[in-house]
Amino acid sequence: MKDLLHIIISVIIFCPVLLFIIVYAIGRKVHIRGTHAFGAASDATTICLFFSVPLAIDVLWGVNVGAFLVMLAIMLAIIFTYVDWRTKKEIEVKPLLRKIWRFLFLVLSTAYILICLVGLIQSVVEYLQSV
Repeated sequence: MKDLLHIIISVIIFCPVLLFIIVYAIGRKVHIRGTHAFGAASDATTICLFFSVPLAIDVLWGVNVGAFLVMLAIMLAIIFTYVDWRTKKEIEVKPLLRKIWRFLFLVLSTAYILICLVGLIQSVVEYLQSV
């Protein structure tokens, strides 16, 4: 049982798109509206992407960017909070956190897709050079 749980968590961390699809499908099955199901799926996937992106970079290039990613998330949160404070004068915490979290989803998803594409291209080039 412990090995099965370990395998499931490993697959989800290495392929966060799978987690997104599963959460979205479950949300639609439970009759959650499309936008809310998409939001729930993106929220769940963001947590996974925080582990996936640094792990993928470390596997491909041997560079540890975990601390940089945390600093980036904090800096984005500070910028979003400042902009929200300057435009609204009163900060509503829950919508602000949701905005930050969804923006991090977009940034991390883009980074993950680019890392996968670069890794794929790098593998193809290495293969073609060895042939």
